[in-house]
Amino acid sequence: MAFNWQTFKTRALTALVFVAVMLTGLLVNHWSFFLLFSVIHFGCWWEYFKLIGKNFQTSFHIYTQLGFMLLGYGLFLWFCGDSFQLGTYLLRDNFSMPVSVAGFILTVIGIFRQGPLHLNAFGAALLGIFYISMSWGMMLSLYPATDISYRDSYFIFKAGFLPVLIIAAIWINDTMAYIVGSLIGRTPLSAISPKKTWEGTIGGIILAVVVTGLLIPRIYTGENEMSFFIFTGTIALIAAVTGTFGDLLESKLKRLAGVKDSGSIMPGHGGFLDRFDSLLIAVPFVWGFIQLINN
Repeated sequence: MAFNWQTFKTRALTALVFVAVMLTGLLVNHWSFFLLFSVIHFGCWWEYFKLIGKNFQTSFHIYTQLGFMLLGYGLFLWFCGDSFQLGTYLLRDNFSMPVSVAGFILTVIGIFRQGPLHLNAFGAALLGIFYISMSWGMMLSLYPATDISYRDSYFIFKAGFLPVLIIAAIWINDTMAYIVGSLIGRTPLSAISPKKTWEGTIGGIILAVVVTGLLIPRIYTGENEMSFFIFTGTIALIAAVTGTFGDLLESKLKRLAGVKDSGSIMPGHGGFLDRFDSLLIAVPFVWGFIQLINN
């Protein structure tokens, strides 16, 4: 795969804007984080409905679409911790159920207004609650400051560290896989995504582990102990490997739908699902790992 400088330049310039928006949402406070992933949540859902509609050659009534989005958003809110509250009202305890009920009602109304129900498409929409909403909900639950005991070491993380670590690992993996694959890639990784190579994939994973493990702890916490590198490197490894499968899954959805990109929010990067496909799969695995070692 020959290196295309113009493509790389376009991707790099638009990525700068994207990074600025992401960093603002990630680093300002918990509400900017919440707003950022709320927008991403609905953006992913909108594109997901377009893809499965094309995959199954059907369409969803707007009420059905909004209903599923709200059902998923109710699950998203359920993952909110104690820091996410308006006055004395916790988002999890006071808003998750009402939003879910509203979503259920809209979904039922949409089904009756739509006419004959396409069961396979409806089933795919149900999977979206786990694929999209649960993943972003888990990202919310990783935001608060926390302490973790790992391999006889004890770490105290500031709020937002774990999400930043996961996203950094994914970004570094994607960027390095593209560069390494462009320069030395020869062996196709999968027919689903012909431009991806084994050389690029392996190179991206290795560099993601090394760069994330060494730099992110020093930049974000000032830590540089080997135990901390092992922990952050493990998170990076999980995110990079599972994120690659997330990328392939979305590529499969796009191929079935017969489209190149899920959307067009960024030149050279596509839509919400194109930009966050890796995170959608990586986050649940990292979340599960954190729960496993912290219990």
